[in-house]
Amino acid sequence: MIVATADGVAFDVRVIPRARRSEIGGERDGALVVRIAAPPVEGAANDALIELFSTVLRVPRRAVTIVSGGHGRRKRIAISGVTIDAVHALTRP
Repeated sequence: MIVATADGVAFDVRVIPRARRSEIGGERDGALVVRIAAPPVEGAANDALIELFSTVLRVPRRAVTIVSGGHGRRKRIAISGVTIDAVHALTRP
């Protein structure tokens, strides 16, 4: 579920590391499914996740924050400077 915050949005993601390519795959169990090509070693998957959202939403890397779940597959992400509609557009074909 995507919620509006004071400066942007926050939502849950389900990360699948070591995928063929990094992409946003849709929604499952209230979380955005994100496939990341990087392995979950030494923060590489977290860095790739931040880079992916930064690129697709055209915001600086500093605007994307992992709020919780830094060591798990399910994470809470906050992104400043975007709207709920912009994030919803990522899951539409």
